[in-house]
Amino acid sequence: MSSNRAVAYIRPGTVEVRSIDYPKLELQDGPGVAPENIGRKCPHGVILKILATNICGSDQHMVRGRTTAPEGLVLGHEITGEVVEKGPDVEFIEVGDVVSVPFNIACGRCRNCKEGQTGICLNVNPARPGAAYGYVDMGGWVGGQAEYVMIPYADFNLLKFPDPDQAREKLLDLTMLSDIFPTGFHGAVTAGTGVGSTVYVAGAGPVGLAAAASALLLGAAVVIVGDLNPERLAQARAFGCETVDVSQGSVEDQIAQILGVPEVDAAVDAVGFEARAHGPDAGEAPATVLNSVMGITRAGGAVGIPGLYVTDDPGGVDDDARSGTLKMRLGLGWAKSLAFTTGQCPVMRYHRGLMNAILNDRVQIAKAVNATVIGLDDAPRGYAEFDQGAARKYVLNPNGALDDAQAA
Repeated sequence: MSSNRAVAYIRPGTVEVRSIDYPKLELQDGPGVAPENIGRKCPHGVILKILATNICGSDQHMVRGRTTAPEGLVLGHEITGEVVEKGPDVEFIEVGDVVSVPFNIACGRCRNCKEGQTGICLNVNPARPGAAYGYVDMGGWVGGQAEYVMIPYADFNLLKFPDPDQAREKLLDLTMLSDIFPTGFHGAVTAGTGVGSTVYVAGAGPVGLAAAASALLLGAAVVIVGDLNPERLAQARAFGCETVDVSQGSVEDQIAQILGVPEVDAAVDAVGFEARAHGPDAGEAPATVLNSVMGITRAGGAVGIPGLYVTDDPGGVDDDARSGTLKMRLGLGWAKSLAFTTGQCPVMRYHRGLMNAILNDRVQIAKAVNATVIGLDDAPRGYAEFDQGAARKYVLNPNGALDDAQAA
């Protein structure tokens, strides 16, 4: 049996690479595994040799200690790999296929999956609708920041690339299909982005940059990205976005300087619950971004909210924040007839089309998010630099498939 190594959460601020069991087609007991899921057999699953797996801002929330993640939880929900073993019930996926794994785990059989709501599958997490790999309260499915991982319901979940050799050549772009590219695209789509629209994206982390690139792909006339981090704002400008430094005064005034009016057609919150108040040296204020985007979105517009909000935040600034109860100006949103879309991105709604955009050179998503390849053993450094605000999307290379890769 092969060995396996993976990135595990240890305590707030600390991850380490550990030896773990080689995966089986059965969910084993371990850190964070829902008791009801222990021993769950997966003849419909496959084992992947991981070709690329990414550090996500959602992982960073756990590593900062802002969730109830247990010690030893294997991290990682952004997975691209090669099938090395298939279960007896897998019909259409074959050993040797190169595939993208949606971060949502979905059975394909429940009402929500059949309606395309794969982010809130009813059968994969005993605690609540929706599951993901390597994430707290998401069913306990082992994460993919590892050398090998098990993927259930493979025929339904996996996106098979049509040409394995071409997929390996474009792997640095294609690895973004597991989460941040569809998530950013979902934010832009649900905000109503279209040809000629003006769009504001709050947050210039990887998801915000992916949302901005998606807005341009959808035909937006102007995309404005707001953040506090000069390096991340420079990254947004590198592929054609306008930028707003939210520490330097009113967002409305800065948007008016760009557009001539202090509002946009569509807005995306790519920040989430660890938002900080605007202004220099401002403290945490979890509803700041939501209230800001309501203020700068035109009446009748929409707000896409791919940024993560949680129901249990041990590090929240007050009792309300610790339970995910935020002081939103809902009356403002109501008065302006704004539409809001929240929740996990249903990756399968978008990933095939975005794959085609990548394979046909319609978008360079790895370049837009400044994809940076590091080894599995460098994961602790990647987490630390990301936490310090590095304008990079760290991609782990556990089996050497990205040794020669660089962003186009």
